[in-house]
Amino acid sequence: MQELLEKCPVCQHTQTQKYITCDDFTVSHEKFDIVSCQKCGFKFTNPRPTANTIGKYYQSENYISHSNTSKGIISKIYHQVRKITLQQKVDLINKLNGGKQGSLLDIGCGTGMFLNAAKTNGWKVSGVEPSDGARTMAEEINQISIPSEILGSYQDQQFDIITMWHVLEHVHLLNETVEFLKDKSTQKGKVIIAVPNHESKDAQIYQEHWAAYDVPRHLYHFSRNSIQQLFENHGFRLKEHLPMKFDSFYVSMLSTKYQQGNTNYVESFLSGLKSNRVGAKQNNNYSSIIYIFEKK
Repeated sequence: MQELLEKCPVCQHTQTQKYITCDDFTVSHEKFDIVSCQKCGFKFTNPRPTANTIGKYYQSENYISHSNTSKGIISKIYHQVRKITLQQKVDLINKLNGGKQGSLLDIGCGTGMFLNAAKTNGWKVSGVEPSDGARTMAEEINQISIPSEILGSYQDQQFDIITMWHVLEHVHLLNETVEFLKDKSTQKGKVIIAVPNHESKDAQIYQEHWAAYDVPRHLYHFSRNSIQQLFENHGFRLKEHLPMKFDSFYVSMLSTKYQQGNTNYVESFLSGLKSNRVGAKQNNNYSSIIYIFEKK
């Protein structure tokens, strides 16, 4: 079952036009349209599976963030890179919290590896994870109870840092989720959002084969302007944005596989290098971007 959005989630305009059609290369091999709002330009998958039917599109061992599998070269590379980025993420939240540990909520915490890294560093950690298998692993690793739903969780609690690492593009109730982030942030708290950037050079190179479109699991496709407008609508301001330089190489590896049937590692490396070089020249216009928001 699918649902059709009648309004742009960012500006509520009712007129859209088709932007691109992509395959679901990971699970179903069905085709999905991505449309562009004719007023603000925001891109979103439309129509899309409902919240009750999208679960089947995550049922693949290839969906690495929901498992700890290291089968295949790409998975092995993913897990090696994750070791580096986990420490970078802990360093970032420490810096944003004035060099001290505090309370952390990681929404879409997957198997709980980031929560565990933060907990080991002295943070009081909480999480949300809809996937049963991933949530079970996260609970075992961190010895905490983790709810499956975002909205309605952690009532009467606020957090110094809230993170969504490649998660916001997955949530059906986009505006309600951003409002939840506002309600659950302390007055001086920071919200860290990492999402793919469809304006990056690697997105231009691979077009409909760009792996970060990842339809239908990715319901929204953000640019720097559109995510800033969305959060400003809910009383946030953008503090800064940072690159995720590893993502261009990882996304390029998957994209060449989708485009050619096999991963072309040389081409992937060169595409990732080119994307990062262009991104650096265009004010952090990278394959994926970390946005840091605070309340106005």
